[in-house]
Amino acid sequence: MSMLSWLLNRHRHDDRSDHQQMKQMLERVVGMSPPLRFARNYEARLLPALTEAVRYIERLTAEVPAAHEATAAAWSSDPCIHAFFTTPQDVCAALSQSEHLRSYFEEHAELLEVFAVLGMALHQRQVFGVAQHGVATRSDVAQTTVSFSDHQVRVCGATDAELRQQIVLRLLDQLMLQGLQKIESDESRRNALQEERALLRARLVLLERQAAGVQSMLGSKAPPSVGEMASAQAQLDRNEQELAKLGLKTETIERGLGLICEVLSSPGPYLCVQQKKLRLDPMNIVADGTDGTDGSNGTGGREANEVEFTVVQLPESANLTRAFALLRFKRSDLLPERDMFGEARRLLI
Repeated sequence: MSMLSWLLNRHRHDDRSDHQQMKQMLERVVGMSPPLRFARNYEARLLPALTEAVRYIERLTAEVPAAHEATAAAWSSDPCIHAFFTTPQDVCAALSQSEHLRSYFEEHAELLEVFAVLGMALHQRQVFGVAQHGVATRSDVAQTTVSFSDHQVRVCGATDAELRQQIVLRLLDQLMLQGLQKIESDESRRNALQEERALLRARLVLLERQAAGVQSMLGSKAPPSVGEMASAQAQLDRNEQELAKLGLKTETIERGLGLICEVLSSPGPYLCVQQKKLRLDPMNIVADGTDGTDGSNGTGGREANEVEFTVVQLPESANLTRAFALLRFKRSDLLPERDMFGEARRLLI
């Protein structure tokens, strides 16, 4: 076989593989909202948007740093592991508490180690601490401390590539959840407008009745003013316009597919995943202004190392910030379940 034929065959195989992968992702997306299957040409309309979303997510995932070896020994040699865990013993203790990790080892008896996503709550605080400035020691230096808590492992893979593929799928799920939230918001808005329309119509009818009949002739009650009638009609007109923008109730599925495509085709505003680099000393104090300060917060002469991790920020949850990093964890470091209660008590103290 010539080199050209080999390359052409390889490209055909890659194209078939990519097409099959996109079909599987399409099924995953539609599986989260089965009514989408009833929309006109849903596959043809979804596929371009889904392709854009997958490209965006794969770029984000490719930027995630390589996995760190998660062992007690690595706590002394890897600045990231040192920053994530308080003591060397916490590394295996925290990871061994993950039911997902334990189950993955049980289901894959042939694996000696697994790759996993370590999710953590990220905390940054401004404090005053001690720092060395030349020959002088000051105790009122503004410093930023970083800490990590609530260590969770819920996604595992046999290889780095498999784990990253799992991350891609989870981020795609998150985009779908954002799209479904927009659909629910639309429905809630429609219901509120319909209730408002009923009240506005009732009010307009009441005003019209007050302007007619014997009561209006004899003057027992002041008739509604022209301005009052016009204001009520204007409110009703605005309400009708807002409802018209949402489309007919029978078009709900079509509009829902449109909203999903809108989110998938422009995923940036709905999913923020960033790489964060900080220079931290052994006490997790930020050095060299890598927290966005002017760099005047000293670390008392202690050596600082670069720590890199990934931060996920959900647009609708400004206070929800989670950090994560990829780890390699050996089966031999998994603590026996009988030891877990003691370790858990120690971590809570």
